[in-house]
Amino acid sequence: MTKITLNKNEHRRIKSGHPWVFSNEIGDLSGDCSAGVVAEIYDAAGGFIGVGHYNPHSLIAFRLISRQREDIDSVEFFEGRLSAALAHRTNRYPGLTTFRAVYGESDFLPGLVVDKYESYLSLQLLSAGMDFRREQIVSALRKVFDPAGIIARNDVGVRKLEGLEEKIELLWGEVPESVEMQENGIRFEVNLMKGQKTGGFLDQKQNHLLLREICSDKSVLDCFCYTGGWALHAASYKARSVVGIDISAEAVRQATSNAMLNKLSDRVKFEECDAFERLRSLHHEGRRFGVIVMDPPAFVKNRKNIAEATKGYLTVNRRALELLEPGGYLITCSCSYHMGREAFRDMLIQAAKLAKREVRLAETCSQAADHPVLLSFPESEYLKCFVIQAV
Repeated sequence: MTKITLNKNEHRRIKSGHPWVFSNEIGDLSGDCSAGVVAEIYDAAGGFIGVGHYNPHSLIAFRLISRQREDIDSVEFFEGRLSAALAHRTNRYPGLTTFRAVYGESDFLPGLVVDKYESYLSLQLLSAGMDFRREQIVSALRKVFDPAGIIARNDVGVRKLEGLEEKIELLWGEVPESVEMQENGIRFEVNLMKGQKTGGFLDQKQNHLLLREICSDKSVLDCFCYTGGWALHAASYKARSVVGIDISAEAVRQATSNAMLNKLSDRVKFEECDAFERLRSLHHEGRRFGVIVMDPPAFVKNRKNIAEATKGYLTVNRRALELLEPGGYLITCSCSYHMGREAFRDMLIQAAKLAKREVRLAETCSQAADHPVLLSFPESEYLKCFVIQAV
């Protein structure tokens, strides 16, 4: 078996629970050095740490799978890990039929993401180690989940860092282009072939419930609305009127269709427009809203553009605060891991100052429980959701 020995003192992070080893932390390597190979890793003194996948082409050269000496290269191993991941979800959400089934490192399967949309599975193989074991993974998924079809949404840039091709593949069975799912009793059609990520976003299901107590008989603005998750929840919770805006024509088309599917078209409308520009024009028109939702895509892709991305967050949140009615609420989110919770809070303080609004923090939330956070792996906690009231 391939053996990796770390440089002196480079064992501390991984022994503390973090599952990654970077290429510059490796001192010695023996055995098969091909991408995706199973390897054992040791500290500089020869102490066994664990077993995982090695990739010489990636900055993340080693991903820890197990801290025991065990066979991690079998269908049975994957069945065990997948069954444990499923048990966590069914215990937290009994009866739920659409959810994130596997969340990489947090389910001790680094490089693998699986979302379940009713009877179908949409997965991403993000590391060479997982990609080269797709047949074992598909066999285990069929055994544990009994899906009608499995699709791989491997059209993500991170695969290039692993030396892998970007493409969408049908791995098993049949997968229709559109699947109907439910979230909190609201129906959504999801395009598994062309939708964002694995087809949709499943991490805000608990945060959507925040609207239930604050939007009755209020006018609501949903910025970066995508296919209408926040907007349709607001309409179903008796908002007086809802406007959703997104720059994507396809997203607006799908959101409008989802509104019709739920018989909410009389209360919610969607506009294809640039959110930055529309926020400015709404201010010039003198429009005001009782609730505004700000849930943009990840502005911060890496540490290098934090300053530029912060300006973007500052701009949209300032403009949103200017549009709030007295006593109104801003639900504002960031799905950028590199925008930390404290930095996000500091940005909101500055936005309120620029908007000349006195605000208070009503609640802070994170991602849904089917995206569990591994405490020793801070990268697993990415979503920030703050509820701000203008007082």
